Amino acid sequence: MKRFKIFFLNSILMVVSSLFLQIIRLVFNIYISNRVSAEVLGVFQLIMIIYYFGITIASSGINISCLRVVSEEYALGNNYGVKQSSKTCIEIAILLSFFASFVFYINADTIVKTFLHSKVSTNIIKLICYALPLISVSSAITGYFVAVRRIYKSVIGDFIEQISKIIAIIILFKINSNSFTVENICFLLILGDLISEIISFIYDICIYFFDLKKYFSCTNACFNPTFIQRIFRILFPIAITSSIKSGMSSFKQFIIPSSIEKSGKNYTEALSEYGIITGMAMPIIFFPSSFLIAIAGLLIPEFSRYYVKKDFKKIKIYTDKLLIGSFLFSLVLTLFFFIFGNKLGEIIYHNKNVGIYIKLFSILIPFMYVDIIIDNILKGLDAQAEVMAINIIDLIISSTFIFFFVPLLGINGYIISIFISEVLNLALSLKKLLKLVK
Repeated sequence: MKRFKIFFLNSILMVVSSLFLQIIRLVFNIYISNRVSAEVLGVFQLIMIIYYFGITIASSGINISCLRVVSEEYALGNNYGVKQSSKTCIEIAILLSFFASFVFYINADTIVKTFLHSKVSTNIIKLICYALPLISVSSAITGYFVAVRRIYKSVIGDFIEQISKIIAIIILFKINSNSFTVENICFLLILGDLISEIISFIYDICIYFFDLKKYFSCTNACFNPTFIQRIFRILFPIAITSSIKSGMSSFKQFIIPSSIEKSGKNYTEALSEYGIITGMAMPIIFFPSSFLIAIAGLLIPEFSRYYVKKDFKKIKIYTDKLLIGSFLFSLVLTLFFFIFGNKLGEIIYHNKNVGIYIKLFSILIPFMYVDIIIDNILKGLDAQAEVMAINIIDLIISSTFIFFFVPLLGINGYIISIFISEVLNLALSLKKLLKLVK
């Protein structure tokens, strides 16, 4: 009963905080979108793809590894295991992130020319290099706090990061208001993010060591010599498959503007259409997912505990409830966005095209949202490698479609590829889950 109460309170905290953070992000994204052109949004989306790829290499499953192993050691009451496994994850995060930063730094010129069509300078890539170690270590610390059920500490860190990012970018925009070129705007946005990551990192590292000293100073619990091996058993499959997945996902996103351009538009027009979909419509569609993402993040340690104890009855019961609940929730959202999509586009962005896309993509909400829950249940059931494999299959098929058909069909081909991707991903994930919980 106490465990359920803690899980319930953590869920409420995560849902409320995630919703509030999503509102802040959405409002700020609208502020940025209404100040810059669709072309700038398109370029910035491509920069963020490079950024996310760097984060993937730098983190490579550190969060899930730390979360899984620490939660298991915590459930066994092994203080030594909690301390050493979390510290080991942080050390691995440092090594991986410095490797990623080094690779990005020495290849900055090639990245800009090949993937960004020299729309910006290498200075932006170098800023990303400075941020990667901070993000990687913070990711491991977040996994630790979720595992030991003190989520509120990482939630505070998220708020500090987001608020400091907004303040930094607004100040930077005001200081440089006379030079709003594509290069300058993108540089300021990444610089603001780097500033917020520095502030957030200082908070995370301080609160982590304070927490260890307060709750795990006693190390007289039994020594478990296998916890390091367990970290790498989780880390290696995720590191390899997530890097492959992220690389393929990045490739997929990079070929979209080029493929649209081949349909008869110039590259600026292609970037504008890409920016409208990914920078305006999709953030609205994904905004309510903060409810599910908050709960989904807590599912990994909970299902991991049931899996270690081989309590398959509870796994099936909670799986059924979560699937039904997420499906009903997504259906309500589909109706809302389908009915009011056009008005939302006009009110928020003063752009009718955005409203059309919101209405169109609302049909995919049940597929997207249920898949979020399924993926996190699978990760808790030690099927993280299978989740990545499914994502890779999805990327291969959707990227192939984009490469061959978007030049023929234009933006409609890109829209079709999104539908194919979401439906296929859900079908494969659901098949795997049903096999595990039958």
